[in-house]
Amino acid sequence: MADITVSLTVRDLIHEDLPSCAWSGSAAHLVSMAKALDRAARGEVDYLAVCPPSGLPVAVGGVDYAEKPGAGTLWQLAVHAALQSCGIGTILIQAAEQRIRARGLDRAELGVEESNPRARALYERLGYVAYGSAPDSWEVEGPDGTTTRYETVCTLMRKHLE
Repeated sequence: MADITVSLTVRDLIHEDLPSCAWSGSAAHLVSMAKALDRAARGEVDYLAVCPPSGLPVAVGGVDYAEKPGAGTLWQLAVHAALQSCGIGTILIQAAEQRIRARGLDRAELGVEESNPRARALYERLGYVAYGSAPDSWEVEGPDGTTTRYETVCTLMRKHLE
């Protein structure tokens, strides 16, 4: 198998990107992303896209500055399934941490579903430490328009940034 090297850039996600982000979730998820972009316009969050030269996002994720005082909370982190385990999630998280530091904050936090050990392993490799757990829930709209509510327990993790 031949290795291929592709340059990636990290930039702000914009509304025009949303149609090319359908890989990241349902139509309801894209609506929540649009709402997050509205919050980004008000300076409440950063929403990032990792892109190859095509400019189309292959990873996305947000940093919420309002959720926990003194910290940036990472959320809605996603890497296109075909590109997972290529280091793109690491690039996304490091860029999010840079945004947090640029705001003068020294702590990043996130929640990871207990049923997602792969993501937790990534966060631990990047220096995140578990400090508790909390329930979480979200709704997913099916192709027929029905909505299913999912509930889970998330491990809460934090990292002190230098």
